[in-house]
Amino acid sequence: MLVVFVVGYGLIVSEHVNQINKAATALLIGTVLWALYALGGDEILAMGASVSWKDYTAAGGSDLVAFITHHELFHHLSDIASILFFLIGAMTIVELVDKYQGFRIITSKIKSDNVIRLLWIISILTFFMSAVLDNLTTTIVLITVLKKIITKQENRWVFASVVVLSANAGGAWSPIGDVTTIMLWIGGQVTASHIVGSLILPSLVNMLVSTMLFSFFVVKGQTVRPVLPANEISAFTSRREQVFMLILGTLALVSVPVFKTLTHLPPFMGMLFSLSVMWIMTDRYLKKRSAEDKRTLTVTAALKAVDIPTILFFLGILSAVAALQSAGHLDILSIYLKESISNIYVLNMLIGGLSAIVDNVPLVAASMGMYSIAGVEATGAAMDFMQNGHFWTFLAYCAGTGGSMLIIGSASGVAAMGLEKINFMWYLRRISWIALLGYLAGALTYYLQTNWF
Repeated sequence: MLVVFVVGYGLIVSEHVNQINKAATALLIGTVLWALYALGGDEILAMGASVSWKDYTAAGGSDLVAFITHHELFHHLSDIASILFFLIGAMTIVELVDKYQGFRIITSKIKSDNVIRLLWIISILTFFMSAVLDNLTTTIVLITVLKKIITKQENRWVFASVVVLSANAGGAWSPIGDVTTIMLWIGGQVTASHIVGSLILPSLVNMLVSTMLFSFFVVKGQTVRPVLPANEISAFTSRREQVFMLILGTLALVSVPVFKTLTHLPPFMGMLFSLSVMWIMTDRYLKKRSAEDKRTLTVTAALKAVDIPTILFFLGILSAVAALQSAGHLDILSIYLKESISNIYVLNMLIGGLSAIVDNVPLVAASMGMYSIAGVEATGAAMDFMQNGHFWTFLAYCAGTGGSMLIIGSASGVAAMGLEKINFMWYLRRISWIALLGYLAGALTYYLQTNWF
C-alpha cells in the first residue's frame, strides 16, 4: 500500500512529464489502496498497527470484511464527502456571482498596474478573508478575481501561490479558518479567544515574511489587464444586479460559520443551505427574464462551470490518505514521533512538515488521539497538554501553515492547483522555499512570544 501511494504521488508530481491528469492518478491510487486493503486486510490488521481496528474489536466487532468495506470505508467517505460538498457549494456560489459579473465591482477598484502593490493588496485581503470565511473558500474567491486582472499565466500562478500561503496563514489563527482549527476548537483542545490571541501574531509574521520574499525574489514586470472575453466587453447585467449578487454571495459565504456555530452541524451543511437560498432567489428573480438569461444566469449554469476534475482529485487523494490511516500507517508514524521526540515544539514542527505530504486532517486527528487533554491540576510538562496548552496551540499553527510548503499539502493548495492548473514542480522550485521560510518565521515568533514575553 505504501509503495502504491509513493508511486502514485510521483505520477501526480510529474504530471507535466507523463501528461496524465492528476485527478485520474489520484482516483487510481485511492481505489487501488482500498482494494489492496480489502484483499490483504487479514495480514495487514494482524500486524496490530491500526488503532481503528483495535477500537472496533474492543467494542465487540470481529467481522474483518465488514470492518474494512463498511465501517471504515463509509466512515472516511462521510468525512471526504463533507469536504467535497463544501467545495462544490462554495465553487457554485462563486461561479454564480461571477456569471452576474459581481466581481467586476472588485476588479474595477483594483486599478494599480504596480505588481508589488497589487501583490500586497491580494495577500492582506486573503489573510483576513480566510479568517472570516475559511482558507478554501477564500482561495476559490480570490483566484476567480485574479483570473480577471492578470493576463500572464506565470504571474497568475505566482499570485495564486500568494493566495495559498496567505489563506493558510489567515486560517491558522481563526477557530473557523481551517479544518484543523475547527477540529481542535470543537474537541475542546483550544478555545476561540485563545487561538486568536495566541496565533494572530505568528500567522501575521508568516504572511508578511512570505509576501516580502515574493516581492523581492519572485514577482517581475508589470501586471497587464486581460482582454475580456466577447461576452464581457460590456456589462450584460446592471450595476445594481452586480452589487446585489456580490453582496448576496458574500453573505452566503459568511453565513456558513454562523450556521455552524448556531447548529453545531458540519460546515458543508451551512454551505448547502446558503446555496439553496441563492438558488431559490435567483430562480424567482429570473422568472420574467429572457430565455437567454435563464440559460446563463441560473445556478444550473453555474454548476456546469464547476471544475469537476478538481473535485475528483480531492476525492482520490483523500481516499488514498484515508486508506493509509485506517490500515495503520499513520498510527505507526504518530507512535514513532511520540516515542522519539519529547520536545513539543520540534514535534509540532515535524507534524507541520509532514502535513505538506500527507493531509493535515488525519495528522491532527492522530495527535488528538495520542494525547489527552490534561486536567487543570496538571504540573510540569503535562501543562502543555491542558486546554489552550502550548502543544495544542502550536499544533494549530503548524498543521495549518505547514501544508503551504507543497502545492498538494493543503486544501487551498489543491484547489489552486486545480483551478489554475499549477505545475507541481514549478511550485516546488519557485514557491516552496518561501513557504518554508514563512513557516519558520511564524514558528520562531510563537516560540519567542510564549517563552520570552
